[in-house]
Amino acid sequence: MLKAGIVGLPNVGKSTLFNALSNNETAEAANYPFCTIEPNTAMVIVPDSRLKELQILVNGQRTVPAVIEFVDIAGLVKGASQGEGLGNKFLSNIKETDLIVHVVRCFDDPNVIHVAGKVDPVDDISLINTELAISDLDLVEKCREKYSKKLRTGEKEIIEIDAIFEKILPFLQEGLPAKAANLSEEEKFKIKSYGLLTLKKVIYAANVSEADIAKDTNEYVDKVRKIAEEEACGLVMICANAEAQLIGLGDEEKDEFLKELGVKEMGLKKLIKETYRLLGLQTYFTAGEKEVRAWTIDIGDKAPRAASKIHTDFERGFIKAEVISYNDFIQCKGRVAARSSGKARDEGKEYVVQDGDVIEFKFNV
Repeated sequence: MLKAGIVGLPNVGKSTLFNALSNNETAEAANYPFCTIEPNTAMVIVPDSRLKELQILVNGQRTVPAVIEFVDIAGLVKGASQGEGLGNKFLSNIKETDLIVHVVRCFDDPNVIHVAGKVDPVDDISLINTELAISDLDLVEKCREKYSKKLRTGEKEIIEIDAIFEKILPFLQEGLPAKAANLSEEEKFKIKSYGLLTLKKVIYAANVSEADIAKDTNEYVDKVRKIAEEEACGLVMICANAEAQLIGLGDEEKDEFLKELGVKEMGLKKLIKETYRLLGLQTYFTAGEKEVRAWTIDIGDKAPRAASKIHTDFERGFIKAEVISYNDFIQCKGRVAARSSGKARDEGKEYVVQDGDVIEFKFNV
């Protein structure tokens, strides 16, 4: 399951954003540092109107949407990598995530305390990124020390991992992210289990005031956007307070509220779209009378790999996949008509699944 960690300095709006994303109030949001003491976790539904349309056509008994697990982690401070504030305990929680959502304060409000006494998104980002780099440096140095004796045995895997760590080390020592070493995809895969924080994809969530939510930017967001572009990170402009006010409202009330704010789309949708874009993800569907389900896969995955999301036996015993595009499925009003009109195709192991494909797998184990 896709997992994203929400991080940032204290009082930047992390817990408020978490409440809005999970459409509940499970995370305490208060105007003082460290109000989040244990990581709050929520399974957030990936909004996709196609799922409901498919359910209606096949008269499915239930729908199962794709989900993202969001983890709200306590505010980090300078020295967190060395145990300051709530320290390493929370940095270890970030290691378990696929993506980091870095909430950055981009609004002025004298009534909301800033841990540094001033609003400066550039300094805030630098502080957090430095702490993440220091944490990675500590991990890499400890691993290299641990592997030093094993290197003499000539164990191939250890030699390869140590060489990758050696490549990363100079960058971390300069307070730069491990991604600055420009590792190959193969190298990244070999050290993936170590959970290096500065190798993870990052989305900067620029948290603005309600007054700025209908604008494309403000002076603070401009600075964050420049950093995001330089680091090849994602960027979403969001108003956590406004999003939190949508909690508990019906669809019509939400639409009316968003209209008053001058925005068309909720921050949740923006954030999830950016998550999928940044991680190179897409969705395919299975649709039957018992269940209509959305499955998340990597862009470029072939049919057997996509089938493994349902069960490993589907990949192991893969025979073929009957594929109908979502648009054809809707236009033909279901699988039977799609087949009779030639819109259903039998695809083999080399078929690259497309976003929105409605698939029925044939397998034999």
